[in-house]
Amino acid sequence: MTSKSGSGAAGDGGYEYEEESVQNSRGMKLFTCRWLPPKGQIVKAHVFLCHGYAVECSVTMRGTGVRLAQAGYAVYGVDYEGHGKSEGLQGYIPSFDLLIADEMRPHPVVVSVLKLMTNIIPTWKIVPTTDVIDAAYRMQEKRDEIRNNPHCYQGKPRLKTAYELLKVSLNLENNVLSKVSLPFLIVHGGDDKVTDPSVSDLLYRSAVSQDKKLNLYPGMWHALTSGESPENIHTVFQDIIAWLDQRSSPKSSSSAAALDLSSEMEQKAKHDEQNIDKQ
Repeated sequence: MTSKSGSGAAGDGGYEYEEESVQNSRGMKLFTCRWLPPKGQIVKAHVFLCHGYAVECSVTMRGTGVRLAQAGYAVYGVDYEGHGKSEGLQGYIPSFDLLIADEMRPHPVVVSVLKLMTNIIPTWKIVPTTDVIDAAYRMQEKRDEIRNNPHCYQGKPRLKTAYELLKVSLNLENNVLSKVSLPFLIVHGGDDKVTDPSVSDLLYRSAVSQDKKLNLYPGMWHALTSGESPENIHTVFQDIIAWLDQRSSPKSSSSAAALDLSSEMEQKAKHDEQNIDKQ
């Protein structure tokens, strides 16, 4: 079933909003949504939103979807299994093959205990954690919005979820970052207390991409595109949209600042081929 609604004044460029339920390989219904430029307007490119742990797309990331759609991009989001309006035990991640996050790095002894206990009581909500909402969002109205959103999980991380978060984080740091070859832009708040800016710096330094950029915003927190002041949010989106426009414009291939993206794809194919051969 699909529902549609549109919003946005003409001065904003307008946008179309749609929702739909799809079924994953395990037969679970997943909620999807999309923000599109007005009908008849040429779509510059397609953008896929990946929400963070315990939140969702349609409300939490609405501002991002609207701004990018008004800038000419088709934006798509999906609530992961166990998140938002999708089916599954809320806040429970049985496997992190489809999800990526960087939440914690406990002592090795704790890791061993976590691994053992996840086989016994995987859904228990017993992992201690600080209040991420207060640490991530500078503006009180956004904190209130998250806390009042019934589709955002606000309990303690479930044991299996915490272990999967840890496992994939270590794998990313040790095995993945140095293989990133596609163009990317990183935006990170200089005063982020949820994810250390050094993690973004590590990705920037480790990646083999020829087209890579790291924007560090002094004084800003974790939720750059939603939890900051309107002025700060505008600054961040200006940078994001400018980066996207440069790489989606038909003229970008002839621009002196443009890079040969085909070489990036060749690099990725080479890395993928090497990884397949090792398996």
